[in-house]
Amino acid sequence: MRVMLRATMDTEKANEIIRSGRMPGLMKETLDRIRPEAAYFGPLSGRRTALLVFDMADSSELPAVGEPFFTQFGAEVEVFPIMTREDLQKGLESIGRSAGLD
Repeated sequence: MRVMLRATMDTEKANEIIRSGRMPGLMKETLDRIRPEAAYFGPLSGRRTALLVFDMADSSELPAVGEPFFTQFGAEVEVFPIMTREDLQKGLESIGRSAGLD
């Protein structure tokens, strides 16, 4: 299932990691593990935020995905299902068929 992860990092913890020079390496390790199809970074509500889109085949993958953000970055993490335009169209068409709205 395609999901989006939003990790909003603790400012002080992220500042420490940046000052220590560890941010590039930690972020690379995390992204190499998750292998997102898309990754975006920027401020959200004034805090450093990562938005990652990736496929999660099983919910048992969630700890390995979320823990680096919790433990390394002190982040608030949310993971939620998302759809492409094609997925949405397919889903809407199935609603019409199942409800007899064809």
